[in-house]
Amino acid sequence: MSSTLIERPAPEVAAGSTGVAPRRRTRIFALPEARWAAAALVLFLIALPLQLTGAPAWTWGPLYALAYATGGWEPAWAGLQALREKTLDVDLLMIVAALGAAAVGQVMDGALLIVIFATSGALEAIATARTADSVRGLLDLAPATATRLLDDGTEESVPTERLAVGDTVLVRPGERIGADGRVLDGASEVDQATITGEPLPVAKGTGDEVFAGTLNGTGALRVKVERDASDSVIARIVKMVEEASETKAPTQLFIEKVEQRYSIGMVVATLAVFAVPLALGAAFTGSLLRAMTFMIVASPCAVVLATMPPLLSAIANAGRHGVLVKSAVVMERLGQVDAVALDKTGTLTEGTPRVTDVRPLAGAGFTEDGLLALAAAAEHPSEHPLARAVVDAARTRGLTLATAEDFASAPGIGVTATVGGRAVAVGAPARLLTDAVSSRAASVAAELEDGGRTAVLVEVDGVPVGLLGIADRLRPDAAATVTALTALTGTAPMLVTGDNPRAAARLAAEVGITDVRAGLLPQDKVTAVRDQEQAGRKVLVIGDGVNDAPALAAAHTGIAMGRAGSDLALETADAVIVRDELATVPAVVALSRRARSFVVQNLVIASVFISVLVVWDLVATLPLPLGVLGHEGSTVIVGLNGLRLLREAAWTRARTEGRR
Repeated sequence: MSSTLIERPAPEVAAGSTGVAPRRRTRIFALPEARWAAAALVLFLIALPLQLTGAPAWTWGPLYALAYATGGWEPAWAGLQALREKTLDVDLLMIVAALGAAAVGQVMDGALLIVIFATSGALEAIATARTADSVRGLLDLAPATATRLLDDGTEESVPTERLAVGDTVLVRPGERIGADGRVLDGASEVDQATITGEPLPVAKGTGDEVFAGTLNGTGALRVKVERDASDSVIARIVKMVEEASETKAPTQLFIEKVEQRYSIGMVVATLAVFAVPLALGAAFTGSLLRAMTFMIVASPCAVVLATMPPLLSAIANAGRHGVLVKSAVVMERLGQVDAVALDKTGTLTEGTPRVTDVRPLAGAGFTEDGLLALAAAAEHPSEHPLARAVVDAARTRGLTLATAEDFASAPGIGVTATVGGRAVAVGAPARLLTDAVSSRAASVAAELEDGGRTAVLVEVDGVPVGLLGIADRLRPDAAATVTALTALTGTAPMLVTGDNPRAAARLAAEVGITDVRAGLLPQDKVTAVRDQEQAGRKVLVIGDGVNDAPALAAAHTGIAMGRAGSDLALETADAVIVRDELATVPAVVALSRRARSFVVQNLVIASVFISVLVVWDLVATLPLPLGVLGHEGSTVIVGLNGLRLLREAAWTRARTEGRR
């Protein structure tokens, strides 16, 4: 016995039913790193004023000791475990340095070092947890339960993970689809922006494919399950984001390798500087002083500052101008890109459908305003995005809308209503037009669709009177941004979108893009990016949706649009354009390249100072105060040089370079 599709009232849309992934948040103090760091900070802040005001040592000494313990036990334990595996890392050296400071009476300095290190570790743990939250939240787009239809036509509610290939599920109006599958019966519009990035709901009927987590519209659908929950498009998106993020791990491994070699080298060199002269008969005090001076002047403080101040200054400057760059590593990588991939909907375009054409048919007796007002009156009760676009266009023109009666909506077809005593129908030309009507309406519809617009037919008493063209509006700075990125990278960007090829080609032609990849699912976008990278390119991906997240993660660098961007895209991306100003992208790329040039300058300065001071200490006698002065002087010089990128002039210059 077949099940009958009954259109029931749409249920209340719960939080998380929108097209954006539900927002999970790990509580900060649920992370042990955050709890230990907070405890160490509190203890330090209590002990410091007691020490500075001359309180007895027994009042602040134990507090400092507790700060050492709470903030330092985790890195100390990790360092000892690494040492057991014959690996010496900086974590352990940091703890040794803090204990050494305490041993010579610098208790407060050692405690401050512990607190700063523990706080840094906590912030890293929070950032990692937030990214994981966003990825897991994507899975919540799929409903927890689905209505499965049994062979006898009865219904049962089952967890979506228990759905098997071949099952039939009933999706009522307003519900989320529980599994990837194909429509067996029914008609509706489905908002699948989370999967394909398309700005408008897509009409679905018998034989059409649907995806788990997408939102059903006003019709009821009977869907045959074609994929297990673990193999759904959403599940694959999550898996690809995780896998693509892991591909960046070699950079971290390289940093750890350098850190390891430096730690060992510093320990060995310092011991040698102390032990060799002592073995040759030098005085103990003199040998110790020479070794201490060597440790100071060979310290890489200036080298570290050579890199960080320019990059952090560039990050701060970009942040003031609406570009959030998540780390110094990202700022450096931005300057390395030599290819760009742009998403269409919500990136090059605003992501909101708007009426672009009002075309009354000759002899119908309507002006543009009259046709738009009539269509808006009929569409006014509808919640469909196209209907809202029509109503918004009428309001923008200041038109008065008549009251619509007998309103009805047919999924995939359009709406009907009585306006001023006349029967008005507004909907898809392919569904409303018949062979009996003039070919003029059909030709206008074809003309609009060839131009990449969605055509909407308006009929009065069964007679076509005009058409509306609706399209997503291009961002004002899109064309200029494409031109600037072409100049910076030496090659034109490519367009990667889930939208239809005709609309994508039209928009690409408007902004000057010739390489168009349309009709792509998330995995296809990843493939396009990886193909470029296998050819030796360093690809910058700019997108906004959940469907862009895998490509953002797979790319050399990813930038997300901030205002309309999904949580997953914002978390996955390396940088975020907070105000959705595309023109800031070439500017931040140019700023990154300038920051990298400052890094080179600073490395040269630091290397010269360190080399001269080390040679002086080893060949002659470098007084300790002079060694400290030279070391700190080089640190100040490279630090101030990097801070030049904080100036407004640095951003102005970057924007100018980005427009060339």
